[in-house]
Amino acid sequence: MFKFLEIIGVVAFAMSGSLTGMHKKLDLFGVFVIALATSFGGGTLRDVLMGEKVFWLKTENLIYIYVAVLGYLLAVFFHKKLEYFRVSLFLFDTIGLGLYTLVGLEKGLVFGLNPIICVALGTITACFGGVTRDILCAEVPNLFKQEIYATICVAGGIVFFGLKKINMDNDMLYLTTSLFIISVRLLAVKYKWKIKALKIDE
Repeated sequence: MFKFLEIIGVVAFAMSGSLTGMHKKLDLFGVFVIALATSFGGGTLRDVLMGEKVFWLKTENLIYIYVAVLGYLLAVFFHKKLEYFRVSLFLFDTIGLGLYTLVGLEKGLVFGLNPIICVALGTITACFGGVTRDILCAEVPNLFKQEIYATICVAGGIVFFGLKKINMDNDMLYLTTSLFIISVRLLAVKYKWKIKALKIDE
């Protein structure tokens, strides 16, 4: 289940990056670069912080490159089918957010790290691919807007460890946590839940 969800996350973020690149009217190579940056940006930062060899550089992990390319090709060839650009981009980004949080959490657990650090790694893995995408496309990253974004990943991490504490089956644990993050973000956007902006009075 975990491996399946991880692969779906790569595809979702690759499509999210591709759609953003096409919206910015980049050429095919530019769109490809944005797709890969979105898919691997968060995981790359996570591995660098942990002093690990970056995951997508490992020979045994070439599947992630292939899957990211698949996501890119799906977006390029079927972008006309994705009629509502903003809705499609939002959905793919949300799916990637939910699934990549799990990847970071699990990576932290494999290394025996404290749950607080695991939640931080999950948030970094989920958010910083999108941050990289938005910066390369000259957009203000969602992470820095009033929209609830990283906070959802943190909440998902708390839910993950809460369910793990009661010994929930791993497959159900992964599925429940990812669905929680995806559902909360969908509700946050629908009902316009926001974090109050900090303003300096002049």
